[in-house]
Amino acid sequence: MESSIITIKQEHIIENVISKSRFIAHIKPVSSEAEAKAFIDEVKTQHNEATHNCSAYTVGDQMNIQKANDDGEPSGTAGVPMLDILKKLEVHNVCVVVTRYFGGIKLGGGGLIRAYSGAVRDVIYDIGRVALRPAIPTIVTIAYDLTGKFEYELETTTFLLRDTQYTDKVSYQIDVVEPEYPQFIDFLNRITSGNYDLIENDIVRLPFDIPTT
Repeated sequence: MESSIITIKQEHIIENVISKSRFIAHIKPVSSEAEAKAFIDEVKTQHNEATHNCSAYTVGDQMNIQKANDDGEPSGTAGVPMLDILKKLEVHNVCVVVTRYFGGIKLGGGGLIRAYSGAVRDVIYDIGRVALRPAIPTIVTIAYDLTGKFEYELETTTFLLRDTQYTDKVSYQIDVVEPEYPQFIDFLNRITSGNYDLIENDIVRLPFDIPTT
């Protein structure tokens, strides 16, 4: 499987007010150009009285498709700066629309670039980026008397606990990035002295949070 790619957690909206103009940034994960175009049309319909609905999107693991649209703003002041932020933050397979309701004060070219690019940056940081990394989903089942030590030690690792189920034993849904799987098995054997049941599934891309800096 190919290396990890960066995207966003889920669809999200934020609003900035700059010199009385409202800039509403609406971002969504997409898997195709058709899906991106449909999302743009959806936002335009929702905000059909707005002054502008500027957009940008990237599609493909290598950002094979990149499009930007100024939607009536001066050329190069909206869509391209928005796309530049997607590329700078390496956000793949997303579409972003920034809706502007004009507040009566002109911002000038530089002001527009800062407003539109800033809206895209802010909506990405607000929802958070994730790295889709090749990982192995597992279910580890242990007896209750092992859970205290297991959970304490698990918090010190990079293995990602997704869910916990309680029956006559305790089952943990844990995702492990592929290169760390041997260390995960060593961890299980060390913490439980080999007293565990393990179900491992095929390698898939799974989301892991990226800290905002």
